[in-house]
Amino acid sequence: MGTKHHSSSEPISDPQKRRRVGFSKTDAGIEANDCITIYTVSRKEDVDSPNSYCLEPIDLNHFFEDNGRIFGYQGLKITIWVSLISFHAYADIAFESSSDGGRGITNLKSALQNIFAESLVDEKDAFLQTFSTESHYVRSVVSNAEALQHKVSNGCSTESNCLLKSEPSGVEVFRIVGTPVGHFYSRLVPLVLLLVDGSNRIDVLDPRWEIYLLVQERKDNQEYNLSRLLGFAAVYRFHRYPESTRVRLGQILVMPPYQRKGYGRFLLEVLNRVAISEDVYDLTIEEPEDSLQHVRLCNDVERLLVFDPIQQSLQSVVSRLKQENRSKKSYTCKYAPPLSAVEDVRKTLKINKKQFEQCWEILIYLHLDPINKYMETYRAFVSHRVKAEVVGKDSDGDMKQVIDVPTEYNQQMSFVMFKSQNGESSSIEKSDNQSNVEEQLQKLVHERINQIKLIAEKVSVHRQ
Repeated sequence: MGTKHHSSSEPISDPQKRRRVGFSKTDAGIEANDCITIYTVSRKEDVDSPNSYCLEPIDLNHFFEDNGRIFGYQGLKITIWVSLISFHAYADIAFESSSDGGRGITNLKSALQNIFAESLVDEKDAFLQTFSTESHYVRSVVSNAEALQHKVSNGCSTESNCLLKSEPSGVEVFRIVGTPVGHFYSRLVPLVLLLVDGSNRIDVLDPRWEIYLLVQERKDNQEYNLSRLLGFAAVYRFHRYPESTRVRLGQILVMPPYQRKGYGRFLLEVLNRVAISEDVYDLTIEEPEDSLQHVRLCNDVERLLVFDPIQQSLQSVVSRLKQENRSKKSYTCKYAPPLSAVEDVRKTLKINKKQFEQCWEILIYLHLDPINKYMETYRAFVSHRVKAEVVGKDSDGDMKQVIDVPTEYNQQMSFVMFKSQNGESSSIEKSDNQSNVEEQLQKLVHERINQIKLIAEKVSVHRQ
């Protein structure tokens, strides 16, 4: 980590002039987001190059105390390079001057080490040397790892029914377990913290963590084989009573230069195949971001479209929905997937119930042809499901009511759930803000419909 201090000369004051006494302004500080720039580099020639890939971290402010502000520096600029070869980092710190303006002087080295830990290299020359001394770091990691076979069953009943996915060329997936997990993950932590919203370090001492590496072979300038990491996934394996195992995807990240190229989707497909081939109970994802959930839904809907055991139930539900009286105000669970279908999907495709129910909405949409003719009825069906998720399944009856109760904490987002006794209707009047609740529900329905349309379009294009 290098530091540059640019001092400016001060004019010599005239001793004959009267000195004025005043109070200096308190240092307001500067936000970390405003003075830190981070680049990823794959060659030492890329360091200081304007063509380096600039990261867009989720939020640098939360790594610094005092609400993300840095104090005591004027003209501060911090440039950080992260190597995609060894995952070391180097920080170049430049500022015009530093002084205690009433809030102290932020210890920049300590703050940056909170992010990069031992991956942060102090000297620039030492950082540049890592591109040669550790050029085979990824290859050394995967040399003792388990190479996964991609051509395992994806749960289709026949080979002819399976959707054939195009696999990226020259790409392999490796699984590492045990002690190597901690050694390798410690270098990936900074990128996880910077790029995955709400992420925390996994407990590398827990032997139930596994890491899946998406690696591509390439040639360097001297025609030596090098392995570059395109992305990775951290998966937790835990026991389910009495004799089964569940797997949960805790973190997944495709390196920024390789994003939006289908690598994340491919890595998810491999995890699905592993779950099926090893016959785990199901595969879940811990609090997926919207972008990850979108890819996951696309994958699962494509698998379900060719999954024979649910087709009859799906056609039956679609037929009933087409015949539904549009004037009806109540939409019950008669359009939900039958329990037998839920269990078949879990056993064969390892998709859990909650995920399958979201896919079910999309499957119905895809089978309502022409969709414009049945859109009003379909929207009512989705609206009922969203309301049940947000408010509760009994929200249409007299048993439960959601009542807005403005408080000092938040005037618009505070509410209570009231439940009447012995089936008697509540005598509490709903506030005028109850209409806001309905508006928010309709907004959620609109967002859900748009998500369904987008996924349906992508799936339809991919199947052609």
